[in-house]
Amino acid sequence: MGGAAFGSLFKATDFTTQTSNTTLTVPNGANAIHIQAAVGGGASGVNGFSYDKSGGESAGTAGGSGAYVSDKVFSVSQGETLTLTVGAGGTGNTGGYPNQQGVDGEDTVLSGSSTGSIFTLGAGEAGGSTGGSSPNGSVRTNLPSAGGTATIDGTTITSGTFIEANGASVTFATATTLNQGPVGTFDQSGNGEAGITGNNCSGDNCRVDGSVGGDSYADNIAGGTAGTASGAGTAGGDGTRGSGGGGGAAQVDGGGFTLGGDGGDGEIIYRFIKVL
Repeated sequence: MGGAAFGSLFKATDFTTQTSNTTLTVPNGANAIHIQAAVGGGASGVNGFSYDKSGGESAGTAGGSGAYVSDKVFSVSQGETLTLTVGAGGTGNTGGYPNQQGVDGEDTVLSGSSTGSIFTLGAGEAGGSTGGSSPNGSVRTNLPSAGGTATIDGTTITSGTFIEANGASVTFATATTLNQGPVGTFDQSGNGEAGITGNNCSGDNCRVDGSVGGDSYADNIAGGTAGTASGAGTAGGDGTRGSGGGGGAAQVDGGGFTLGGDGGDGEIIYRFIKVL
């Protein structure tokens, strides 16, 4: 095929960042969608808890992160409708004191009206606690969180030639726009990660820091920071881009505890290309 003919073919579209649910139509001429980044929502961290003379204090488990895709190209059909479901991060806690459960994130899903399921990126799952009683009973046992699971159903494309948005003809081996996702390497996907499980400390009015949320995108996006018990204390940090929220701390100045952080919202960053 001559250069002029090839140059007149479909040019890659600009990248679009999608943070809410939508449908869209594959443009005429396109036969593939490049997912630069996509991730399920992260789970929230669990609140800490302080007791009245129960012989210890308890920090919260951090949230797990969502499963991810980074720089994968999937086959689609021009004119078909794609449904993008972008999972929110978990917020807050459920249950009564002292035993609480963080809130799971939501799945991020891409499917096509003719292609069918392309991927489901499972949300991060929250930790919790059990066995505690208040005000003067036993200190709770903290339960772990979990990372989401990636299910890849679509047909992936890993070689070929396409026209960049600037009109340059490139192969998959020479394109510089196929390795700019969070992982930094082409054709990556995987499961999320658990957050760190909360600890208890021994002795009434002891101080215990929270725990760090699960990283997303294969450790490239940090989870929410651990809550701290020093001084007035700090809450667990919020996750970003599908990472887990940090766990809350216990026994800050004046008594009490700090809250767990929210999980990071999911996302889908994409563009359309035509692969020859």
